[in-house]
Amino acid sequence: MPNNQFKKGELYSFMTGKASTAIARRLQKNMKQSGIDITVEQWSVLYHLWKNDGLSQQDLCNATFRDKPSITRLVDNLEKLKLVKRVASKSDRRINQVFLTEAGKELDDKTMKVANDTLNEALVGVTNDKVDIAKEVLQVVYDNLK
Repeated sequence: MPNNQFKKGELYSFMTGKASTAIARRLQKNMKQSGIDITVEQWSVLYHLWKNDGLSQQDLCNATFRDKPSITRLVDNLEKLKLVKRVASKSDRRINQVFLTEAGKELDDKTMKVANDTLNEALVGVTNDKVDIAKEVLQVVYDNLK
């Protein structure tokens, strides 16, 4: 017996990530108001580089769930903004590693504050228990489909 407790109209809204889209839009708005001139998509690439500088473009694809052309475009634009630089791997010149520039490193604290403030804004009225349940459910859904 299926465990689908969604009404027909709710299912598609849920599946398309209504909440995720709303958070991304608010994050973009909040970054712009804070004088941060990057997109949420660019921020997601920078976020992974702040955690582990020098990732390959393929690693960035995997980390951000984007395809190669999307990552290539994002890295191209981040290079134009002088936030990252590509360096051919010493062990395999077919692989480009992406490194933060000083300007890219400097955005870390400012953008993370805006991201945390945005998430806190989104979670007003949501208890920690409910956040834990949501994370658990979404992890199970992801694990079922990967």
